[in-house]
Amino acid sequence: MTSKTISVRVVEKRRAALDICLFELERMDGKALPSFSAGSHIDVYLPNGLVRQYSLCNDPARTDRYQICVLLDPNTRGGSKAMHGLVDLGDELQIGEPRNLFHLASGNHEVVLLAGGIGVTPLMAMAWQLLAQDAKFHLHYFARSAERTAFHDLILQSPLREKVSFWFDNDTTTEKPSVADILRRATEDSHAYACGPMGFLKYVRDTCEQIRWAHLHYEAFTAAPAEDGDAFAVRIKSTGEMVEIPGNQTVVEALARKGIEIPVSCEQGICGTCLTKICDGIPDHRDQYLSDDERARGDQFTPCCSRSKSSILVLDL
Repeated sequence: MTSKTISVRVVEKRRAALDICLFELERMDGKALPSFSAGSHIDVYLPNGLVRQYSLCNDPARTDRYQICVLLDPNTRGGSKAMHGLVDLGDELQIGEPRNLFHLASGNHEVVLLAGGIGVTPLMAMAWQLLAQDAKFHLHYFARSAERTAFHDLILQSPLREKVSFWFDNDTTTEKPSVADILRRATEDSHAYACGPMGFLKYVRDTCEQIRWAHLHYEAFTAAPAEDGDAFAVRIKSTGEMVEIPGNQTVVEALARKGIEIPVSCEQGICGTCLTKICDGIPDHRDQYLSDDERARGDQFTPCCSRSKSSILVLDL
């Protein structure tokens, strides 16, 4: 746990939709929480020792509370199960300060928000911010059914109701538009923001490529599955020891077999816990944590998922 964590209390836990819980968090000391921009997420330190990242979905103008929404994932690695089953009203948790890798671009352009299921969470914060700015925008919310749609009733009872369209898989009475249909109705300088499962994002990215859409921003709600790669070697700067990294092992796994431990949390390249300095070599970044500028510098990487483009990577360990 880092020194920048904040002690918070769960002041509300309620069912937001089928298998979805909404949590509201306040500081234990009663002070205001750090301000954040739409698209931000926080690290949540769970009772079972895991650390997971959740997008802030409340209005960024409000700093007395943070709001997160968590889907109970049937393929959970322990995070969502802990949030649903181990975190209760009144509990104290540690969280990290907000970090934003999914910013709204500046400008007066139109904005199209594309949400796939629980991927709506960062887009809700964007919607509240854009509404306050009186910006031209619309949120298209794709979900399996109304009962599985977080914020459904809240949206219908709020000023956002005119800015949101719901598209349900089980609705046979309404013709659901394609993403291409939606984007073709927007102006050419519009910016689209998408968040959701990998399959949804692939569909959105493929569509944007096909119609040559210029301005797409996206964030995966879950990390892409780890892919095997070419073998390479890691040299430990402090000892000179060389460790072979097979194509089917991560750097973290291979080093652990040699007794060299690197702290990890999410193991998906999202949280940055395992971030390691590179002294020499060219990393093959596969994370969602580093910004484009940080990746371009090539002086650090996430060994839980990223690999190497060079035959040897020298690590500051």
